[in-house]
Formats: sequence, structure tokens, C-alpha cells
Amino acid sequence: MVTAVQPLSGPVPHRVRAAAVRHLGPNWYASVMGTAAVAVAGVALPGHLPGLRTVCTAVWALSLVLLAVLVTARALHWTHHRDQARAHLLDPAAAPFYGCLAMALTSVGGGALTVGRDWIGTGTAVALGAVLFTAGTATALAASAAVPYLMAVRHRVRPEQATPVWLLPVVAPMVSAALGPLLVPHLPPGRAQQALLVLCLALFGLSLVATLVMLPIVFARLVTGGPLPLALTPTLFLVLGPLGQSTTAAGNFADVAPGVLPAPRSQGLGVLAVLYGLPVTAFALLWFCLATAQVVRARRHGMGFAMTWWSFTFPVGTCVTGAAALGRHTGFVALDWLAAGLYGVLVAAWATAALHTARGLLSGALLAAPRPAPVAPPPGTARTR
Repeated sequence: MVTAVQPLSGPVPHRVRAAAVRHLGPNWYASVMGTAAVAVAGVALPGHLPGLRTVCTAVWALSLVLLAVLVTARALHWTHHRDQARAHLLDPAAAPFYGCLAMALTSVGGGALTVGRDWIGTGTAVALGAVLFTAGTATALAASAAVPYLMAVRHRVRPEQATPVWLLPVVAPMVSAALGPLLVPHLPPGRAQQALLVLCLALFGLSLVATLVMLPIVFARLVTGGPLPLALTPTLFLVLGPLGQSTTAAGNFADVAPGVLPAPRSQGLGVLAVLYGLPVTAFALLWFCLATAQVVRARRHGMGFAMTWWSFTFPVGTCVTGAAALGRHTGFVALDWLAAGLYGVLVAAWATAALHTARGLLSGALLAAPRPAPVAPPPGTARTR
């Protein structure tokens, strides 16, 4: 009896760990994005609130730990559960979340350059930021091409299946465009700085055009198909991502352009930051109200917690940094107050999502297999009145 049990004592913990990640999808990277957004958006706020930078640095460190844990867990997932990993790629509801991996990498890298340097030093922060930016940008470009290809060739999606989740792969390059300028001052002056800034401008255009193609499909689905399912209603906030992130990117271009590009072009980027950012921010506020109203409705109809609640975090964070960038370039105090108010919403949303996620992990509910859909009764057996 003893000898029969002993050979299993070694591998069991490893198999248990591998089994625990079988249903760990790419959507979990949204928790890294949301956590990093709290840090990056906090230091972007105008003014100096005592202790805020220290708190933001601690939150960034948490996002770095979460990223390392999730990358390891997802590596185990691909190693031991390739059937499930391939199923995620072939699922039109799950495949777009591969864009979250790219955005998690770049957002943590951006946090290293803005607040992480306080603890790890400027040199280490720049090195970490460069590595994560490079990996995140490469992943973003791959996701922005591969996921739409799968949707067109393998997924066979219908218009009524459109959700804001479809925006995730195409908005990933915009995150690189917004955070790439943070590396420009750390490069040798001249061609290197210009090349990175031009790359970020190209990523900005790529993501913006792709978003303008995809967003009307999503909006048409909402208008003609009725409200989204309750669990997907929070994903309406994902539309804020490309809006706020593109405004942030335009502002960051204008910040670093002087001294990198000739005077007429650098001044043009400053004008672009204002002329582009103001109308886009206005539309973002309109969408914020629309999405909030639908979330309130869904909550009244019984919407419970799901990982989609992380949609309340990162997109709102991009609106914070976008409003702060506009405030810097216009001098309008109202934009500073807008950034501060949205940051309060971001912190509350992050705390709520983090608390429910921790509870779900401790109970095991979030890592359990999805419940099978109810089987419809065979034709002819249904009772009518």
C-alpha cells in the first residue's frame, strides 16, 4: 500500500498547479492593466497631493508582481493545456483578450518610467521599460493582425455578436503609442529619438484607423440589437480606452517633440494635441454617461460580478491621463478637475474589482470550469399551455 502511494508524492503538487490554471484565460491580464493604470494615472494628475506618489509606486510594484505571476501561470496553461489554449484562440469571445497581454506589458513598462524609478532607480527603470515596451509593441502588432484574421477566417462571427471586446486587439498599439514617448528622452539625441517618435506616430495612426473601422460595428450592434448580456455590460467602458489613450498619446507627442523634430513639426504636434484631444474627450464623456446608464440598468436586472468588471478600470485611467494632458496644453483648470474626478472613479472601480477578484480566487469560483449551457428540450417534448 505504501509503495503504491509513494511514486505519486512528487508530481502531485505540480499537476495540481497545472490543473488550477486550465481555465485561466487571457482576460486575466486586464487586472494587470487596471492596477498599472491606478499608478500611471495617479502621477499624471496636476498638483502634488502628499503621499500620492508613494502610494502609486506601491501600486505599480503590485502590478509588476501580478504581471510576473500571470505570465508564469499562462505559460503553464499553454504547456499543460494546449487544447484549452487553442480553444481560446478559436473562440470569438476570448481571442480578442490577447490584446490585453500587450497592454499589460506596455502599461507596466510605462509605470516603471513614471513611478517605478523612485524605488528601482532610473537606469533599471529605463531598461525595464524598454524591454516591456518592445515586448508589448511586438505582441500588440501580432494581436492586431492575428485576431481580426481569425475573426474573418475561422470564427464566423455574426453582426449581432459584436461587443466592445472586439476593440481590444486594435487598441493595443495605441497604448504603445502613448507610452513610447516616455522613452524618447532616454535615447541618444538625433536619429534614435526621431525614429522612436515616428514609430509611435505610426502606431497611433494604425490603431486610430482600425478603431474607426471597428467602432461603428459595435455601436450599430448596440442600437439595433438591444442591450448587451448582463455579464458583458461593463465592457461598454472599453470604448473609452482608444478615446482616452489616443488623447494621451497626442499630448505625449507634443511634450517630447520640441528638440526632437524641427520647429514647425513639433509645434504642429502641439496643435494636434488640442484640436484632436478636446472633441475626442467630449465624446468620451458622452460615452461615459451612456455606459454608466446601461451598467446601472444591468445592475438593477441582477448583474453580478465577473472579470468584465475590470473594464471599469484601465479605460477610465486613459481618460484621466488624457484629461491631464489636455490640461497641460490648454491651461484649462476644468480639465484638471475632470482628471481628478475621473481618478476618484478609477480608484473606486479598482478597489471593487480587486476585492471581488480576491474573493473569487479564494473561493475557487473564478478558476472553476465554466458552467455548461442548459440543454433545450427535444422538439415535441416541450409542454405548452
